[in-house]
Amino acid sequence: MKKNVLIFGGVAILFAVFGIFFAIQRLSPAPAESSAVSTFLSQTMKDANGQEQALGQWKDQVLIVNFWATWCAPCVDEMPELSNLQRELSAQKIQILGIGIDSAANIVDFAKKYSINYPLYVGGINGSELSRQLGNQGGGLPFTVIIGRDGQVRKTYLGRLKMDELRKTLTSL
Repeated sequence: MKKNVLIFGGVAILFAVFGIFFAIQRLSPAPAESSAVSTFLSQTMKDANGQEQALGQWKDQVLIVNFWATWCAPCVDEMPELSNLQRELSAQKIQILGIGIDSAANIVDFAKKYSINYPLYVGGINGSELSRQLGNQGGGLPFTVIIGRDGQVRKTYLGRLKMDELRKTLTSL
């Protein structure tokens, strides 16, 4: 009897280890596609005021692109910190952009309710595809991408940002 319990226990632990390993692999951001940044910068999206905007206007700046949704609690939680960071970095040609994976109406309502001091864009389904091209294979939110002045993806984060880690990344640029 004890032998069976040990065997089943060992098998259960083995499956748990494999499960954790594959979950981590699935949730870790993949490398961005080679044309992802140029595709991103060639897009136009409506902003929170309903005005069509060219994302190419942010070319040659360090970009912190944050994919988020109004229904995503960690996304909403980190937005005040991102607003504070945008205030700190405004003189350094570092720009935060929020790409909402949500309906235009929800993003407009959200922007009216909260004082976010960086541009919010309505990405919708197209935003999900851009996120995937930039390395978010699992489609999780929030997903943040750091793009250098040279147009290369420097770092990606899946999940709620740790601001001290983000600041270290920005300092290294």
